[in-house]
Amino acid sequence: MAELSPSIEHLIHCLRGLPGVGPKSAQRMALDLLERTPERAARLAEALQTALNKVQRCTQCQNLCESAVCELCADPCRDASQLCVVESPLDVMAIEQSGAFKGGYFVLKGRLSPLDGLGPDEIGLPRLAQRLDQGNVGELILATSSTVEGEATAEFIVQMAKPHGIAVSRLARGIPLGGELGLVDRHTLSHALNGRKAF
Repeated sequence: MAELSPSIEHLIHCLRGLPGVGPKSAQRMALDLLERTPERAARLAEALQTALNKVQRCTQCQNLCESAVCELCADPCRDASQLCVVESPLDVMAIEQSGAFKGGYFVLKGRLSPLDGLGPDEIGLPRLAQRLDQGNVGELILATSSTVEGEATAEFIVQMAKPHGIAVSRLARGIPLGGELGLVDRHTLSHALNGRKAF
């Protein structure tokens, strides 16, 4: 098998760092961009460089934006007393698409994971503590993932909120709309049973 040039190998290696991209997919993408669509590759490189130069973290919620304060934090119609804590900007987009939440957000930079070197400082918890110290938050809604790390992050935040007397809630977990009980895994079913409410 012919060896690829160091530049191509480096491009493949960089593409493999993207979520959901395996070795073969990265190889196909790299070769397609270089061989069949060099104009698209140039546009992609330019768009990536522009985004790197312009995009920053919102000074209030840590979401990605192109100004000091993002559109959501600047919106006077949103309920600033409700603060939904999520792990990434992708989570904000998902909740916003539901149209069910009109409060504010705080975007962590991931979740606590000591094995990966991600402690409270690395994911932005000191900035969350500053938000809580301001005394404007009445309810903290935890929307971290249901992984071990997500649960540990949620518990850490609960302990941060306790001295402030802030009401803390957690997104409901359970059976998806239209789901059948026989197809639901035992952990999801357990969460659904424990989180049941009056009908």
